[in-house]
Amino acid sequence: MKISTNEVLIETSDGQMPAVLVTPTQPDRKPAILLLMEAFGLTSHIRAVAARIANEGYIVLIPDLYYRELPHNKFGYDQVEQAMAIMWRLDFGKLMENDLRAALAYLTSHQLVNPSRIGVAGFCLGGGLTFFTACKLSDEIAVAASFYGMVLDEWIESVKEITVPVYVFFGGKDPFISSDRIGQIESRFQVLEKDYRLKIYPDAGHGFFCDERSDYNPSAAADAWSELLQFFDQHLNS
Repeated sequence: MKISTNEVLIETSDGQMPAVLVTPTQPDRKPAILLLMEAFGLTSHIRAVAARIANEGYIVLIPDLYYRELPHNKFGYDQVEQAMAIMWRLDFGKLMENDLRAALAYLTSHQLVNPSRIGVAGFCLGGGLTFFTACKLSDEIAVAASFYGMVLDEWIESVKEITVPVYVFFGGKDPFISSDRIGQIESRFQVLEKDYRLKIYPDAGHGFFCDERSDYNPSAAADAWSELLQFFDQHLNS
């Protein structure tokens, strides 16, 4: 499938947020994915993931959630301390909600996007923020897929607000996300009888989907990709 990639600007309450828009070139309305970046910023890897998703027939938007830190807001995978420092400077409250709402509004207004078929997905930082989006903005999305995202206590409490299907992926050897935490998340979904799936790859660590990271696990990444596409197809193309 032929795709086009463009740099765009999204209007937010704090100014313009740069983003990457990846679009299949066929001139018909399509479902869309809001793709949320890792802690390392809007890197070449997350652009490559966007291209893969677009090649499956989705319009994909990646907002630069570090736009308040421009121009020095992208990091290599060996710059963990610098990436974590900028990540923890984010406001994980109303400011983040407003930025994500602005990105979703951009997709909703796009002439080729089916506004009732918008999903959100993310990895690492983006995985946590995908969970956050499902909690705070369920009325604006159709589905959410979170990869090894750290989930804050208040977000677990807010699971009660989720009204869309959610798929969460974790590595069993992730040093940042304990098995107890995963159990808390799953228990919360179960108690509230939410529509969810949760998959743990026992031999995978944090970042197992990214082929540029030391934790890359090819078998887990391949399986998760297949699961992700099936999940999107079920809820966004049916």
